[in-house]
Amino acid sequence: MTTEELPRSLADLEQSVLDQIDAESVIAFHRELVRVPSVNPPGDVREAVALCDRVMRGNGFSTILVGDLDEMPNLIATYGNADGPTLCFNAHLDVVPIGERSAWTYDPFGAEIHDGRVYGRGAGDDKASVAAQVMAGLALASSGIPLRGNLVVNEVADEEVGGEHGAGFVVGEGYITPEWVIVGEQTLNRVAVGEKGSAGTEVTVHGRTAHGALPWEGANAIEAMAEVIVALRRELWPQLQTRTHEFFHPSSASINLLEGGVKANVVPDRASFFVDRRIVPGEAPDECVAEIDRIAQAVVASIPGITVEVRPAYPGRASMPSAVDDPLVQAMLSANERLGLSTEPTGFSMGTDGRFFAEAGYPTIIYGPGDPKLAHIPDEWVGIEEILAATRAYAIAAVRLIGDYAQLVG
Repeated sequence: MTTEELPRSLADLEQSVLDQIDAESVIAFHRELVRVPSVNPPGDVREAVALCDRVMRGNGFSTILVGDLDEMPNLIATYGNADGPTLCFNAHLDVVPIGERSAWTYDPFGAEIHDGRVYGRGAGDDKASVAAQVMAGLALASSGIPLRGNLVVNEVADEEVGGEHGAGFVVGEGYITPEWVIVGEQTLNRVAVGEKGSAGTEVTVHGRTAHGALPWEGANAIEAMAEVIVALRRELWPQLQTRTHEFFHPSSASINLLEGGVKANVVPDRASFFVDRRIVPGEAPDECVAEIDRIAQAVVASIPGITVEVRPAYPGRASMPSAVDDPLVQAMLSANERLGLSTEPTGFSMGTDGRFFAEAGYPTIIYGPGDPKLAHIPDEWVGIEEILAATRAYAIAAVRLIGDYAQLVG
């Protein structure tokens, strides 16, 4: 349905909410969040959570803080009709370390504005999404429009180091049981129907030590490891490029960690490497590990004294995108249509807290302001107009999913 075909009542409800979004207040709140150094590790988000809690609790939301660590509280702010369906906004308050301060032109926690951009660690990842979600929620509440459901704004800790104390805790303990989830991450305000899965794999090669001057007396695990790596690049990597999905980059693998050696004059009896395996819908994590194992075993079979062990580095997870015709996806696409933004669905290559919700069976999408290429780098930034557009888009999507407009159409 195009914007021109929408029932007038729906357009009116949306506009009532949009009228409550004040651009200066949105950006001021975002900058206030960026100035809070919620770096992970150590992951202390108490000040950032308190800021969100104070703003929402004072403007119509009921709020609670939950968590299993004192320094990692998670906000659950609720507004609306508890008897109806629940829409959850989720984003994270923790940020990665700044790295070398000398690499930054701007103060990492200064939230300086230059040329229409806000600079700072977490400006995009992920405090732009947090600010947009909080301010969209406040606009919904202050508009006073009728709702058939309720909105839960869930701003969490710990995403940058796995999420177990953040969204993982919230979902695992059953604090939120939503019909739909919008996870805020940097998608350039495009609608990502899901994220890639992962099958991180650890490969350990075992050999036999000997004096470095007598290498023939040993079995060199590092040299054997190199053979395995070459075989993977020649045999498996090209196959991955053919495994595609309409919304995602191809399946991929990257060897990102190496370990091995005893001493400079000792033939190594052990070496290992980590394969960062990112998978598309249709690939099974266990099989992804198994195909690495098959290639590795074939390589070492011809090297005397060498064995290899291949195992998952952590529990794998499949990619589980939401269907394009799901009401959640359609609501977000329609919001973008109204705002003149992209209406082409896409996928998200990075891992997000969305996996916790998707694995629990809740339809989940990823959407937010900022470019993912700018995350985790010096002089991270996000465009002011991107934040404002996301705030409006979140608000419109909320109206379409939990607004009580059906009674007004007739």
